Amino acid sequence: MMERILFALLLVGATVLFSRNILRITRNIKLGKDVDRTDRKGERWSLMTRVALGQSKMVVRPVAGILHVIVYAGFVIINIEVLEILIDGLFGTHRVLSFMGGLYDFLIGSFEWLALGVWVACAIFLVRRNIIKLKRLAMKELDGWPKTDANLILITEIFLMTAFLVMNAADYKLMERGEVEMHGAFPISAELFRWLFYSWENSTLHFVERVCWWAHIIGILAFLNYLVVSKHLHILLAFPNVWYSKLAPKTEMTNMPRITGEVRSMMDPSVQPPVPVARTIAGMDMTERFGAKDVFDLSWKSLMDAYSCTECGRCTSECPANLTGKLLSPRKIMMDTRDRVAEVGKVIDAKGKWEDDGKSLHSRVSEEELWACTTCNACTQACPVNIDPVEIILEMRRYLVMEESRTRPALTTMFNNVENNGAAWAFGPDRRMEWAEEMNR
Repeated sequence: MMERILFALLLVGATVLFSRNILRITRNIKLGKDVDRTDRKGERWSLMTRVALGQSKMVVRPVAGILHVIVYAGFVIINIEVLEILIDGLFGTHRVLSFMGGLYDFLIGSFEWLALGVWVACAIFLVRRNIIKLKRLAMKELDGWPKTDANLILITEIFLMTAFLVMNAADYKLMERGEVEMHGAFPISAELFRWLFYSWENSTLHFVERVCWWAHIIGILAFLNYLVVSKHLHILLAFPNVWYSKLAPKTEMTNMPRITGEVRSMMDPSVQPPVPVARTIAGMDMTERFGAKDVFDLSWKSLMDAYSCTECGRCTSECPANLTGKLLSPRKIMMDTRDRVAEVGKVIDAKGKWEDDGKSLHSRVSEEELWACTTCNACTQACPVNIDPVEIILEMRRYLVMEESRTRPALTTMFNNVENNGAAWAFGPDRRMEWAEEMNR
């Protein structure tokens, strides 16, 4: 009875903590501006099924893609077994789902093969990160905590799979000896640990099975709460993030309503010019800006993108600016955005409302990074969960140009020409035919 009470308290505590973290992250995402991404629902469901569920963009790189599919399938399918652990823990039963007979044997056998696959895949991922040191996994923005975070996640998954297999092996040996009723099929654990448990006393096997049972479920509950404060949050956000993807052409910039309204009022005097829209966010009034100075000026979808990033670096490895030695790294843009949102959230949690801390998103992302982007959208195309770093970059550029009047000399010349001549070239409309004739010579 005490064991069941302890388990129930542990489960309730983990659930409450997880719920609080999810509410906090939801609050942080909602700090962004509203944007409607609910059109073309059929296309969105199809995209989510293909990209998030089917992992279609992961397997573009076969080695990492196939290994990730194994881990993904293991995480989803093996957790079906967690349901049985929860029931057993709450009611003091033992393998309560064994009434399914042959199906139960098939499920447990499948879980074991998947557990082995996950174990091997995570070991290979650790080698790729720490021994082979693939370029995209050893870049400067991953120094410190991001690298530690990735290794902790992989080591934890190996620990969970090891606990699962050892628990099954000890249980199977007790079944063979008639200590407990025979249920399930154990094609991996029974063979891997047959030599180890051959001469162990039944009391020792019971102890090992219980220790591994508790280690497995405590590990799962701890991992559940750890993933919401780590890069592994994409496990939960990948599906909604893909569903809310931008369906417009990737290079299409979003018009600013105020600018559109002002142009219309200039062309038609009967149209009233737009009025700036103020928002109250976390107890502070926010005036509407042109572009993005801070995370409040980005859309909620851009903030969800930041939380969905798993720091795999595929975006940066495809970025032509980064490949030619520029400072820009799309992955760093997403990491900086997420870190700034978390920083803002901590201020709100500490003070009960938002108070300007004298910082902004531009405190983390330099102008050199922003202007290095060619807006080719190679990063968005490469991302396995359709994250869009270019949207953030463009909004931050807009702020620099329209509110700070800071831009590059070549762009300043182009802006002046457009304003004065109606085109990007340094001659008036009356000379355009001369230019055309010269180009045709």
